[in-house]
Amino acid sequence: MLFFDPPVFHFLNANTQSPMWWIEASRFASNWLPGLCALPVIAAMLALGKGWRRSIQLALLSMAVAWVACRLIRWGFPMPRPAQLGMGHQWIVHGASASFPSMHAAGAFALALGINLGVGRHRRWLVICAWILAGSVALSRVVLGVHFPSDVLAGMLTGAASATLVWRCALKIKQAQHRRRLKQGLHPQIS
Repeated sequence: MLFFDPPVFHFLNANTQSPMWWIEASRFASNWLPGLCALPVIAAMLALGKGWRRSIQLALLSMAVAWVACRLIRWGFPMPRPAQLGMGHQWIVHGASASFPSMHAAGAFALALGINLGVGRHRRWLVICAWILAGSVALSRVVLGVHFPSDVLAGMLTGAASATLVWRCALKIKQAQHRRRLKQGLHPQIS
């Protein structure tokens, strides 16, 4: 646990004097928002053109890579949750699994950066919404008492790194395919 975890955790974690709307909004962001975000992503994959589908597929792949990375980190560094250490108030039922890094934060930030990289220059409103939703999910985990701030920060970094890795690999593959087509004397296809 980092030196800033206890004071920041106690500042952000909801307590019995916190407004109930804040606790309920955090529960919504933590429990329902990730699933609700899946619906427009799936709809977009089905309804939009090839370029959009590719961007959404890469964003989803970014989330999968973030999930695997979190699992590996948790296996290597099984850090306890705040409630396991008797700290703060836990506002949702949660098991005693390892908490570092936050998988909710990792998935949300992988999706947000994936959307940013895929459609950022075309749909600013979508990018802004993705980042606001990712921040809401990440913050809710500390407010609800199931993660320390360092868990969430590590999740945010894991998600962002996963999206960056996936998009760079996809770019390298696309460049290699383009070079191969040029060597074969074929005209490059625009996608």
